[in-house]
Amino acid sequence: MALKCGIIGLAGSGKTTLFNCISNTRAEIHKTAFTSSKSNLGTMNVPDPRLYEIDKFIHSAKIVPTSIEMVDIPGLSKGGSQTEGNKFLADIRNVDALIHVLRCFDDPLLPHIEGSVNPVRDKEIVDLELQIKDLESVEKKLHRLDRAAKTGGDKDAKHGVEILTIYKDHLESFQSARTAPVHKEDKRFIEDLFLLSDKPVMYVCNVDDRSALTGNDFSNIFIESAKEENQEILVIAGKLEAEIAELETSEDRAEFLADAGLTEPGVNRLVRSAYHLLDLQTFFTAGPKEVRAWTIHKGMTAPQAAGVIHSDLERGFIRSEVMKYVEFIKYGSEHACREAGKLLIEGKNYIVQDGDILHIRFNV
Repeated sequence: MALKCGIIGLAGSGKTTLFNCISNTRAEIHKTAFTSSKSNLGTMNVPDPRLYEIDKFIHSAKIVPTSIEMVDIPGLSKGGSQTEGNKFLADIRNVDALIHVLRCFDDPLLPHIEGSVNPVRDKEIVDLELQIKDLESVEKKLHRLDRAAKTGGDKDAKHGVEILTIYKDHLESFQSARTAPVHKEDKRFIEDLFLLSDKPVMYVCNVDDRSALTGNDFSNIFIESAKEENQEILVIAGKLEAEIAELETSEDRAEFLADAGLTEPGVNRLVRSAYHLLDLQTFFTAGPKEVRAWTIHKGMTAPQAAGVIHSDLERGFIRSEVMKYVEFIKYGSEHACREAGKLLIEGKNYIVQDGDILHIRFNV
């Protein structure tokens, strides 16, 4: 799947530190805005313990997790949408969802670019930069549609003017496009604009090591302020996560986590949350060669899921043999599932569910 999450935030928020913890790419960490000339692209595996549970019964040659792409956007600053930030905001336009990292730690050795730590203010700064760019895009299209409505009598263009006016007023009120009061079917008028503030978003409060479990005053204030948005908010200690990522063995990482009172790295939660933010889900294939996780959009049919594996499987799709993950773990083998009536034969209209174990029958 060619979907990407973009990591955004003010310079010094710690977003590149988090990116380095979860990505196969290591990006240079800068302490001021616009010191990097480009965004960093990385691929990261999606942690899924179900793979290893399935393999306990299969004993395959290898285990292959699914992955997503993450883009680390260089740090923004106030007024960036009008200056150097233009190229970075363009990179934001090309991602499908946003992870907004907020600085919730104090560090005398890393001065905040705004002079003090205030995640609520920092969020407002970034939101405003995105809204300014979106307003420019909306006004340009609004002008075109208004002209078409007046000169050609285009009824759809007239309706588009009404919808875009709602977006314009909403953005001018310092509100993000994702919360504009329009019907789902009317969002078609902004689809070609790829509005920055219309993208789904989650927030990461980057706290100090001591606050990894409980958060701190900064993160608590932000969480309270963002309640009405109803977006997911994670509390993660970026510096601590970087130390965990540097450890070479799983035993060392487990010991480090235990000492910190954690059961798993916080970035694992971050990657899983990003996966769901993109509206994705996982199905599995299992055999002697590999147990593998595959990424699909929610709502995909069995032939479409087969096409993610290989286009020939979708083209020649006949049927899929489906085992539910919980049933497979309960019975322990394909044969046992079949005997218990838990191996289902599904056709072209079957909607694949998260955790399905599929065997595709096809002929080309």
